[in-house]
This record gives sequence, structure tokens and C-alpha cells, in this order.
Amino acid sequence: MQAHQLLACACDPARTRGRRHSEEPAPTRSEYQRDRDRIVHSTAFRRLVYKTQVFLNHEGDLFRTRLTHSLEVAQLGRSIARSLRINEDLVEAISLAHDLGHTPFGHAGQDALNACMADHGGFEHNLQSLRVVDALELRYPQFDGLNLTFETREGILKHCSRSNAEALEALEPAGVGQRFLLRHQPSLEAQLCNLADEIAYNAHDIDDGVRSGLITLEQLRELPLFERHRAQALAEFPQLDAPRGQRRLLYDAIRRMLSAQVYDVIGATQAALAQARPASVDEVRGMPALVGFGEEMRAQSQALKRFLFHNLYRHAQVVQTTDHARQVVRELFAGYLADPQAMKPAFAERCQVQADLAGRARVVADFIAGMTDRYAVREHERMTGRRFPG
Repeated sequence: MQAHQLLACACDPARTRGRRHSEEPAPTRSEYQRDRDRIVHSTAFRRLVYKTQVFLNHEGDLFRTRLTHSLEVAQLGRSIARSLRINEDLVEAISLAHDLGHTPFGHAGQDALNACMADHGGFEHNLQSLRVVDALELRYPQFDGLNLTFETREGILKHCSRSNAEALEALEPAGVGQRFLLRHQPSLEAQLCNLADEIAYNAHDIDDGVRSGLITLEQLRELPLFERHRAQALAEFPQLDAPRGQRRLLYDAIRRMLSAQVYDVIGATQAALAQARPASVDEVRGMPALVGFGEEMRAQSQALKRFLFHNLYRHAQVVQTTDHARQVVRELFAGYLADPQAMKPAFAERCQVQADLAGRARVVADFIAGMTDRYAVREHERMTGRRFPG
């Protein structure tokens, strides 16, 4: 349990809205600590180590993966949560689970799988992450999934279309889909995870982009958010201006930039909470988002996102690799849909009991979404006889 007193509007594990299947409380852990432990021990969590963040798994050992990204989100989230006096354990659980449903090959894989599923309900990785923890993990004799608390599941479902929210609401009235129909916010802890996710990937994508050679320190000087902290690092440590000091200069500028964003979120959120004065989690849900940057930092963060989009995510080298990745996903989907027996037995058996094409397509999407980059590449080579470039 946290040592400091939680805010009245923070999520208290003693007042959780519970699990879908009733369980006795754990004797030594809170409900959110129990969620975190189940996530860490899940198969889907282990697979994140071989799933792309920006650079595909075979492109280098030191680039971020979905696993290291999730750990960085959890670290940032916990640091901010402690200062805000909201529930660190819940923030950690949501952070570690938020990418469990991500496909191989990052957003390229998700886009390709969504296109394949266009006539069968589409594919969205946030919804797939919920699907993983609610149904696809098979570890317990009493239920499918991990049977996480409502609050953790609410935080995992970051985005949801109205049609998907209506489908969730039909299956689970007043459940995790309801807030999208009411246009409500999630808990403070979930709001914080959304922002920690953004802070983490902006920072580590700068690092990985420079390491890859696709962006340079000179290009980054165009960004006020980065340049201010690069200049501060250089003023304090002028020796970093030498060629051998460039890597340390980059690290120190990113470290300072992260600290500035963290302090800004804490200050802006404390001010928003002082003004709104929510007395409970339910009041938080009915208010506009309370966790966020101040106005200036928000603008600088958006400028950084635009820079990374144009200079890294849309770099010709990245696009070429992700085009190949999309092709792998498309051909795997078509192959498995035509021959479900080519999948692992458990998925082939699930396909056999589906009465319609949409049901079979969803099983195929579940199988592909669960793959690591390298397993998808091996499967594609086995099915087509063609080797993935690179």
C-alpha cells in the first residue's frame, strides 16, 4: 500500500468496482497490485520484448521494444502519481498492460490488420489489449483472461469507437464501454497513463532516431523543447560539445526535457485539481480531463510529435521497412483465413466452431496480433517461401 495519503478523488483499491468474476482478496496485496502481478506474469507481456516500437526487432538490439516502452511509461507514471497523491499501483498496472494487444511491426502492423478486418469489425490495438486481459490469456481454471479490476480495464481501453463501445455495453452494462457513450473521462490514474505514454515515446523516439542515424542533433535544435535543455546541458558541461561528448549531450538533454515535462504535468494537474475540487472518482469521470500539461508545454510537446512524425516515422527508410511489414501481415491474414489449420491448434479449433466469416476472421486477427515480429517473419517465410528483407 502507498505510504502517503491518497486524494479523495484517487482510486482506492478498497473501493474498487470489482472484477467480472468474484474472487477472495489477496492477503498481502492490494487489488491493483494483484492486477499488476497478473499482467507481468502473462504470456502477452513477455511477447512485448520482441514487438516493434519504431524500429523492427531485427534492426538492432538497443532500440526500444514494446516491453521497454511499457516499463518506461510505468516508471514515469509512478513518479508523477506519487507527487499527485493518486494510486501508483493502478498507474503501474495500466502502464504495463496498455500495449498488450499491439500487433507485430508496430503501427504498420496494426494498420494492415485493421485493413484486413475492415469488413469484419476492424482492429484497434487498445480494444485488443482489453480482449487479451478479458478473454485471450488462458491461465486460470475459473475464468478466461486475467480477471482484472474495473479500474485497470478502464485505463487499458484508451480509445474506443461508438460502435465498439455499444457492443461492449451490450455485453457488460455500465462497464468499461459506457464512458465512451456518455463522453466521460476515465480515472485520474488512467488519464495520467495516457500522458506518460506520450512523454515516454516522444523522448525515447528521439534517442532511437539519433542512434539510428535517421535524425540528427542539428535537426533537433529546431525544437524549442529540446534546444533549451541541450543548451543548458552544454552550458553546465561544455566538454560535451566535442564529438566524443555528443552521445552524453543527447542523453542529458533528454533527461532534462523529461524532468521539465514531469514537473509541468505535476504543476498543471495540481492547479486543475485545486480549481475543480473533485470529491470522488465518479466526479472526476464527469469532469473535463484534469491531468495534463500547461498550455506552453502542451504546444511544445505537439511540436515535438509533429517533428518525429515527419522526420522519423515517415522517413523513407522506416517507410520502406514498414511497407514490407504490412505485406507480411496481409499475406498471413489471407493465408490463415483460407487455411485455418495452418495456425496453432488452439486457434484452428476456435475457427472450426465459428459459424460465419467474421468470427473466423476475428480468430485469425487474434492469432496474428499475438505474434512477435520474428515469429510473424518466420511464419510468413514458412507459408510463402519468401524471406523478409533485412
